[in-house]
Amino acid sequence: GLRQGWEILSSGGTPMDAVELCANVIEVDPDDSSVGYGGLPNALGVVQLDASCMDGRTYAAGGVASLEGIKTPASIARLVMEHTDHVLMVGPGAQQLALDFGYGLEDLMTERSRQSWLRWRERLSETDDYGPPEHLAGRRSGDGLGGLLEGPEDFHYGTTNVLAVAANGDISGITTTSGLSWKVPGRVGDSPIIGAGLYVDNSVGAAGATGRGEDVIKSCASYFIVMRMREGRTPQEACEDAIDMIVDRYRAIGNDFVPGEKFVAINKAGEFGCSSMPSGRNARMTVRHGGGLEIYEGSTRG
Repeated sequence: GLRQGWEILSSGGTPMDAVELCANVIEVDPDDSSVGYGGLPNALGVVQLDASCMDGRTYAAGGVASLEGIKTPASIARLVMEHTDHVLMVGPGAQQLALDFGYGLEDLMTERSRQSWLRWRERLSETDDYGPPEHLAGRRSGDGLGGLLEGPEDFHYGTTNVLAVAANGDISGITTTSGLSWKVPGRVGDSPIIGAGLYVDNSVGAAGATGRGEDVIKSCASYFIVMRMREGRTPQEACEDAIDMIVDRYRAIGNDFVPGEKFVAINKAGEFGCSSMPSGRNARMTVRHGGGLEIYEGSTRG
């Protein structure tokens, strides 16, 4: 995705075009189960997608939530931004906007994501009627007598952020996700919400979030990160500040809960950073610049 986005940016294209293409590459990839096509569905087996975009040059923004049947929610968020006087559209209304602009409805489930959901449903409870009959419960399906669907226990709340700074200093960003796997139908995370899952200020920089999302919404974390950069903090420091801010909120009420959040940021000078809650390794981000492609390792906080 970054390779294709960089071709647009390096040839004088807009950062908005670049981040949209980067996001689309991942959204249509059936092997990525955290966004777009092949994303893991909600508890009813329905893939509901969220996305947002923001253009620093125009101070315009758009988002879609609970969008069904459209592979590229990032592009529909851009339609909201450029072809309506709204910022956030949801559900059937967002879908209708996509249809109005010629997008067709598609089944967003791949065989992989469908099998993941079916396994989850069979293992969800021992008191419902999904799974093998009672007298065969616990037997392996490989013996020919039935049993639970085999395979890994899938669960995640992955998201993709793409941030770009053009040579002239204009900044754009996109956040896109299929959301928390097996979520309560209609649940909306931080990704489509400007100021939470994404924020862009053309005079400062941009920030985005991945993770479970609820704490990003409560803290307006991406906006907080950009404002910290406005005060002189580096992108790396600002991401760490956001982690500390969220953890401190729980400590203030006597709770040692640490949510699973990760932040990425870039400033107008092209400096970047990332930080996450403890996850076994430091946060990482993929970066493309004039010097080439690199995997940047940030920090773990909390």
